Amino acid sequence: MNLYTINTGYFKLDGGAMFGVVPKTIWNKLNPADENNLCSWALRCLLIEDGNRLILVDTGNGDKQDAKFFSHYHLHGDDTLEKSLKAHGFTPDDITDVFLTHLHFDHCGGAIKREGDKLVPAFRHARFWSNEEHWKWAVYPNDREKASFLKENILPMQESGRLEMVAISEGNTQKLASTAFTENIDIRFVNGHTDKMMLPQIRYKGKTIVYMADLLPSQAHIPIPYVMGYDMFPLTTMHEKKAFLQEALTGEYILFFEHDPVYECCTLKQTEKGIRPDRFFKLSEL
Repeated sequence: MNLYTINTGYFKLDGGAMFGVVPKTIWNKLNPADENNLCSWALRCLLIEDGNRLILVDTGNGDKQDAKFFSHYHLHGDDTLEKSLKAHGFTPDDITDVFLTHLHFDHCGGAIKREGDKLVPAFRHARFWSNEEHWKWAVYPNDREKASFLKENILPMQESGRLEMVAISEGNTQKLASTAFTENIDIRFVNGHTDKMMLPQIRYKGKTIVYMADLLPSQAHIPIPYVMGYDMFPLTTMHEKKAFLQEALTGEYILFFEHDPVYECCTLKQTEKGIRPDRFFKLSEL
């Protein structure tokens, strides 16, 4: 198995929305805002080469929305999904599986591209993975979340005939899925940010790596009360974070951050203030 970081650029979101009830006097030290109160965040995906499968976890924003849409998010940086794949010797046509942690536009937008007046898969040979409950949540969105679930990102996957569903474990959704995604990848389900978000948990070189998606979008969100204003169920997020962080500390897990503007990975340590980051590093350093 090989793992590769796939950088697709950066975008900006309101700092207050990203840190919820945490005062700006505190969070601004962690990710300083610009004059419009916007902070930069990474769009960092993960490529997993596992046997004869090449699995891309999330896809970034993509580029098919119009200028008005992207004017709200200030995309910047030189990285693109295709450039990052090419840097590791791959093309979009090599991808066999696109695993989507959830269907918010900044996680799945790059899965579909525009060809003339048609919307088609950006990965010609790949299957797209979601789960039944989250798919329904996204296709029939609530009023609060509907701006993040864009039908042009979602429905073409189904129309392509290549949409697959991960089995959802019964009972306690903090536990791993009842069946592994591959021999080396299990799936965790969490519900605070959005219904049935999926976190890949990967066995790699004797270590456990968890792709954190929006449970912990950055290392700055590790303190329990640091919960995004975007989360549907903040108290659920806090419960999920607390349980996960204790497990990750005990199990010496490596956390891989999708949105942290600086840090790719970290380990954890216990401090007087609670569980906090220990060592920061790049995935390529493992």
